[in-house]
Amino acid sequence: MGRSRGHGSRDKNKASLPQVPKNMKSDGIDVEYSQELADNADLEAQARSNAANQRVKNRKR
Repeated sequence: MGRSRGHGSRDKNKASLPQVPKNMKSDGIDVEYSQELADNADLEAQARSNAANQRVKNRKR
């Protein structure tokens, strides 16, 4: 296809365009969580998360 001989792709815009538009990216701010409003599924997910964190901590030692 010619790329092995030093030729780049014809589409110069392809390399500079991001995969995710900036307006769809999250800002990294977490959602506030209230223990009083948690249902059973939330509590189970929190327990699984804590167990996974403990496993990771034990592996690092």
